[in-house]
Amino acid sequence: MTFPALNVQPLDTGTTFRSQVYHALKQAITEMDIYDHDREIRLDERQLSDKLGVSRTPIREALTLLEQEGFIRLQPRRGIFVVRKTKTEIIEMIQVWAALESMAARMAAEHAPAEEIHKLWDLFGSFEQRSPKDHVSEYSDANIAFHKSIIQLSGSKLIQDVTDNLFIHMRAIRKLTIGQEDRAERSIHDHRAIIKALEERNADLAERLVREHTMGLAAHVEKHCDFLE
Repeated sequence: MTFPALNVQPLDTGTTFRSQVYHALKQAITEMDIYDHDREIRLDERQLSDKLGVSRTPIREALTLLEQEGFIRLQPRRGIFVVRKTKTEIIEMIQVWAALESMAARMAAEHAPAEEIHKLWDLFGSFEQRSPKDHVSEYSDANIAFHKSIIQLSGSKLIQDVTDNLFIHMRAIRKLTIGQEDRAERSIHDHRAIIKALEERNADLAERLVREHTMGLAAHVEKHCDFLE
């Protein structure tokens, strides 16, 4: 069985090692598909040191920060593991994301520049003449970018910071489930309705549509993702 690899690059030695290691590892972990298999994902200090081209000291310092943020867990005599959530925990995270992203949509409808809202259409331009379900991987990337964009359009740094620490799990679950049933087709329909509400500056509608859309993911996980238990 093939497990997701941690995609890290050697670091620039001109800045603080701990900060660089932290950001490099956090980015790499965020991009991993952590729920597409049922085995724990173990990290190795020596391999990380070799890949990043630094000593183990900044590696350990960065890992401590990542553990504090809930990305990894350090288990004495066992190793370092990427944190994976249970089904119940994931549903709770989706609910929190729904609350935050729906508020972000309200704020975007009220304040975001019209040209920035209009750019959301570009994410789905290539699916005007082809079905998302026939290009699930590509559509999944567009789907994830859409939700990140809604958060960014809010202009709220705090919402962005809070959702960043949920994103590793939200990204992985969205990518895993988008090809199931007819979620891709329903998703793009929902996205178009959300963009129209944002363009019309209908904050109430945009907030409701985003919340309902994301809670649909929670309902899907509840019904179909028993493998997460």
